Amino acid sequence: MTPEEIAQVVSLCRARAGLKVAPDKTYLIESRLSPVARREGFDSISDLLAALRARREDALVWSVVEGMAAGETAFFRDRTPFQQFRDEMAPQLAKARGGAPIRVWSAACATGQEVYSLAMLVGELAEADPALRIELAASDLSRRALDRAQAGVYTQLEVQRGLPIRLLVRHFEKEGEQWKLAADVRARVRWRRINLIAGLRQIGRFDVVFCRYVLGHMTEEAQRKVLEDLTCVVPTDGFLVLGAKERITGLGDTFQPIVGRPGLFRRNPQHQEAAA
Repeated sequence: MTPEEIAQVVSLCRARAGLKVAPDKTYLIESRLSPVARREGFDSISDLLAALRARREDALVWSVVEGMAAGETAFFRDRTPFQQFRDEMAPQLAKARGGAPIRVWSAACATGQEVYSLAMLVGELAEADPALRIELAASDLSRRALDRAQAGVYTQLEVQRGLPIRLLVRHFEKEGEQWKLAADVRARVRWRRINLIAGLRQIGRFDVVFCRYVLGHMTEEAQRKVLEDLTCVVPTDGFLVLGAKERITGLGDTFQPIVGRPGLFRRNPQHQEAAA
């Protein structure tokens, strides 16, 4: 790729989705855009980018941006946040809501493993307490990722990454070389395509927002915007869940860490007072 082509990709990703693409990571850009070029009928990435410059077709632009936004995910990734949701967040919120539903959003859910991990936990919580009401929502920038997530079909490698065998046996059926998640688990999740930098203040309130390993791939400006918007989404007694080792610019201005719970945050009360 030429420096001009790399600059084109960097600029598109920053403008459309707030993505931070390192210009020196040529191998990463090529590995993510090569399949996009083939899928769109081009012989090379250079041909794909030339077509973008010539035609500026919105669908083609988003194919490139969504291709670069592809993230890694796995069932029960890091485990601790899911244990905290089951043992701490859900019981606290259930008591505080007094029978009203607890609303949970998995932002940038990729191919759905995170939210389906939550859905399996929610099923177990509902068995223990039928009065407990938990609503799950999931979103991603990529239409292709959302299509895969809603289908609930995973490879052998994907179900081996983090999924306990008892849950595989209980909730999945083998289909050829793949595994399909049970319809009742898939039905617990509502899906929506959301671009995190396009504005979140109108999407409603969520008691828990999982936004792990997302902001770290965004520019500092985009990070600040998303966090600011999330203060209008997460209530004062709600939870924001980030990656335990993520370093996010401006995080302390909007959300404060919960002591002894790495990756778990609550709204900064000083921010609330300043915004009031």
